[in-house]
Amino acid sequence: MVTTDTPRRRRGAELESALLAATWAELVETGYARLTMGSVAERARTSEAVLYRRWANKDELVLAAFEHHRRANPVPDPDTGSLRGDLIAHLTALSHAMAGYFAIAMATVFSGLATGAGLTLAEGRDKVMAAQQLPQVRPLYQRAHDRGELDLAGVPPAVLALPFDLLRHDLLMNTEPPSADRIHSIVDELFLPLLRSRQEH
Repeated sequence: MVTTDTPRRRRGAELESALLAATWAELVETGYARLTMGSVAERARTSEAVLYRRWANKDELVLAAFEHHRRANPVPDPDTGSLRGDLIAHLTALSHAMAGYFAIAMATVFSGLATGAGLTLAEGRDKVMAAQQLPQVRPLYQRAHDRGELDLAGVPPAVLALPFDLLRHDLLMNTEPPSADRIHSIVDELFLPLLRSRQEH
């Protein structure tokens, strides 16, 4: 008896994940300007109609792909036992995880996403970077609070955000991970002295 294998039909969340993964792969390989609903459908081995049932246009699809990629690739949160160690480890992991993302995000915005979506360049940048405005009270700060290394109630949010704002700036300007020396400088020369001065008041 001869049997014929037929592709298993993807549905729901599985299908949507495959479509968004295909969109991200198109962004990486061909860029926003050359990406089309047709090219994504071909890569995902489906029809354009399947895409249009979920997203009205290419811009909505691309923005959804950015969100999906971020959620599918969480940044490690190492627990080293100290605030300094946690910050250095986390900033290092974050820089390597996000360097490629930032480069693709900015190339996408400047290649036409902002105009296509009716946004200014600044609005387009903020849109694709939105999920990277990560909460300032991260697990590493909560662990440090629990160990008695800092008092979260006495530290302004802007101070807690400083290491990550500086890292984000470096990534946007250089589109590559900062050096280990730069990360150590952010932690040891800028953040920790500022934190100590705030807690002494």
